[in-house]
Amino acid sequence: MQDPEALGGLTHTGGATPAAPDAFIAPENQNTASPAQYVLKSGDTFIVNDALGDITGRDDGLFVNDTRVLSQLRLTFGGRAPSLLSGSVSSDNAAFTAHLTNRPLPPLGGDITPEGVIHVERVRVLSGTVLNEAIELTNYGTSDAVVPLSISFASDFRDMFEVRGLKRDKHGTLEPARVENEDVLINYIGLDDVERRVQIAFSPKPDNLLAGRADYTVSLPAQACVSIYLSVSVQVKALTQAQADAPSAGVQQPLHYLSGAHLSQIDAARPRVGRAAVRAGLVDAHLVMRERRRASAHIRSSNPLFNAWIDRSLADIGLLTTDLPSGPYPYAGIPWFSTPFGRDAVITSMQTLWLQPSLAAGVLRFQAEHQARENSAFRDAAVGKIIHEMRKSEMAATGEVPFAQYYGGVDTTPLFIGLAGAYAERTGDLALIDELWPALDRAAGWVKGVCDKNRYGLLDYQRESDGGLANQGWKDSHDSVFHADGRFPDGPIALVEVQAYASAAFDTMAHFSTLRGLTSDAADYAQRAKAIRACVEDKYWMEDAGFYGIALDGHGELCRVLASNAGHLLAFGLPERSRGEAVARALESTLFHTGWGVRTLAAGQPRFNPMAYHNGSVWPHDNALCARGAARYGGKATAVRLLQALFQAAVNFDMRLPELFCGFPRRRGEPPTAYPVACLPQAWAAGSPFMMLEACLGVTIDAARREVRIEQPMLPDGIDWLEVGDLRVGDATVTITFRRVAGKVVASAEQGDVRVVALL
Repeated sequence: MQDPEALGGLTHTGGATPAAPDAFIAPENQNTASPAQYVLKSGDTFIVNDALGDITGRDDGLFVNDTRVLSQLRLTFGGRAPSLLSGSVSSDNAAFTAHLTNRPLPPLGGDITPEGVIHVERVRVLSGTVLNEAIELTNYGTSDAVVPLSISFASDFRDMFEVRGLKRDKHGTLEPARVENEDVLINYIGLDDVERRVQIAFSPKPDNLLAGRADYTVSLPAQACVSIYLSVSVQVKALTQAQADAPSAGVQQPLHYLSGAHLSQIDAARPRVGRAAVRAGLVDAHLVMRERRRASAHIRSSNPLFNAWIDRSLADIGLLTTDLPSGPYPYAGIPWFSTPFGRDAVITSMQTLWLQPSLAAGVLRFQAEHQARENSAFRDAAVGKIIHEMRKSEMAATGEVPFAQYYGGVDTTPLFIGLAGAYAERTGDLALIDELWPALDRAAGWVKGVCDKNRYGLLDYQRESDGGLANQGWKDSHDSVFHADGRFPDGPIALVEVQAYASAAFDTMAHFSTLRGLTSDAADYAQRAKAIRACVEDKYWMEDAGFYGIALDGHGELCRVLASNAGHLLAFGLPERSRGEAVARALESTLFHTGWGVRTLAAGQPRFNPMAYHNGSVWPHDNALCARGAARYGGKATAVRLLQALFQAAVNFDMRLPELFCGFPRRRGEPPTAYPVACLPQAWAAGSPFMMLEACLGVTIDAARREVRIEQPMLPDGIDWLEVGDLRVGDATVTITFRRVAGKVVASAEQGDVRVVALL
C-alpha cells in the first residue's frame, strides 16, 4: 500500500473529483477468507479454524447442517493470544493439532513468566456432532508458573448463506446463553421451527464459568504438565411432528435430510468430556478414514512429493465423503459447499471410478433416490431431473432460498446417465443398473423432452425463477456465458460441453436398452446421439479460430468465445478427429495454458479476468477433463504436461489443490496465485490427479472380461516408476507397475486372475 503522504505529489487530471481521504483506507472485509484455514469434517458437521485453533467469526466456525453453531472459540493467556509454533491436520484428516507457546505472562503473586517456556498443545477431533478438544500445558521453565487461561466462545446460528454474505430481514429467536449444571447452554429456535442447542462442557471445572467464557488459573510447576478438556455438542429438535416425520422423497420436504444432527430430543445426556472422550473420538475418526482408504486401489511412485500429493488427495476425498443410507457420497467442498451437490459428485466419482467404484455406486443411488418427481419453478425442478444441490439450513427450509432441494443444473442429469454407463463397464454390475433403471428412464425422458423443444434438438436451459441460477452449467456464475462482443445471450442457452454429455447419455441409454431387449428405444437413442454430434459440428465449430464456440443462444446465434468448455467435448469423444486435435493444441497454447494449468477462458477474450471465478481462472477438475480429452485425441504428451503443471501447483498449495486459483501466467520464482474464497479441500479438485493419471497411463478396465487394457502409457518427468496396487477387477485384484525402460514406459503385472493387455 502506498504512503498517503506520497499521494499528494500526484497530478490530478481529467476533471474528475478527487477522492476523499478516507477512500485510501481499506475497511475491514468480514467476508474475506483467511489465508490459512484448517478443517475437520464428520457427516454434516465441519469445523473451520485458524492455525492457532481459534474461530474468529468471519468465514470460519463450527457448522452443523449449514448452520454456524459456534462462531467464536478463542484461547488466551493473560488476555493475549499465544504465539504460534505450528498448526496442522493429520495426514488422514482425522484430527487438528496446534503447537503454541506463551507470551510473557503477568506476575500473579510471583515473578513474571518469560516468553516461550510454556508449551501448549491443542488436539481437536470431530465425531458425529460433538467436538472434543484437549489443551495440554507443559512448563519447560526452571520455576513454577501461574497461568491465567481463558476460553471464550459464542454462537450466532447464522445460516451458511448469511456467512457467505446474504442479508436476512428476519431471524429466529436466539436465547441468551446460560450456565446450567456447570455447562453452558445456547439455544436458537429458527423460523423453520427447529430448535438447535449448543452445549459446552469442561473438565476440570473452570474457576469461573460465564455465559461466554471459561477462566482457569492454572498452577503449573516447573517441568510439569496439566490438561484441560472441553466438548461442544449440538442437538437438533423439530418442534412439529410433521417436520420430524418428513418423508425422504420429493422436492417439497426440505427438513427430511438431517443426517449430521438427527432430529433428537434436546434433553439428551451430558456429553462425555475428558481424555477418554478425546481418545475415543480420535480412534473413531482414524478408523473411518482408514476404511475409506481401503475402498480404493493404492498408488505409489518413485517421487516422494508426488506420493504426498496423491495421499493428500485421497485423504481429502475421504474427508469429504459422507456415509449416507444410500452409500458413500462426496460432498462438494468446505466451507461453502459441504453438502450433496449433483454435478460435483458425478465428476468426482468419474475421476476416481477406476480406483474405487463404490463411490460411484453411492452417488448413483443417492441421486436416483432424490430425483425430481414433480415440477417446481421455484426449485427449477422437472420430472426426471437429477438434483443440483441439497441444503439443510434454516433459510433453505423456510424457502428464503430455493436450495433445500434444487434442480437448476442442465448437465447433472445426462452426467448421471453417463456415470451409470461408465460404472457398468468398469464393474460389470448390471444388477445396480436394473435397480436404477426407473430413474435412468425418467432422466433420459427429461433430456429427450428438453431436446425436443429445442430447434436443433440440443439440450438447453433457462431458469424458471429469479431466485435460481442464471447459468446452469458448471460455470454457473452470472457472467460466465457471453457473446464475442461481451453482451449476455438470450435464453434458452445450449452450452457446447452439455451436448457432449447429452450425446454420451443417449449412447449409454442405447446400450442399456439393447441389453434389455428394447430394440426400438435403442435405435431412437442412438439416432439422437448421432444428431447431436452432427449439430455440434455444424453449429459450434469456428473454422477461422479452429475451435468450438461456448454456446448457442435462444436465437440460434453462436457465442463465438474461446473457453475451456470445448475441452469437455474431447473428454466425451464428440468431435471428429482433426477438430479434436486442433482443440487440444489450442488448449496447450499460451492463450489458455498459464504454466500452472489451463484457464477457463482464453486470454484476450471479452470479460477475460484471471481473477474471475469462471472467466480466466484455473480449475483443476476442468484441467482433468481437458487432459482426458487430449489423451483421447492423441495428445497424451499434452495430458502429461497438464498433470505435471498441476502437480507443481499443488506443491505450492501445501500438496492440496484448491477449488480454483487465479489464471496469471507462470513467472520464474513465483508461486501460483490463490483465489481468495476457494473451497479447500474441494472434492473434484482432489479427484483431478486420478483422472489425469488414468489418461496418462492409458488405463481402461473391462470387468466383464476381467481385463485391464493399457495403451501407450506415459509418466511425468521426475517419476521413474509408479505402482497401482490392489486394483479391483470384478472379484479379483491386480497390481500393475509402470517403469521407464529405454526411453519408454512399460507396464508389468503380477500373475493372477486379471488379464493385463498392452495395446500398441
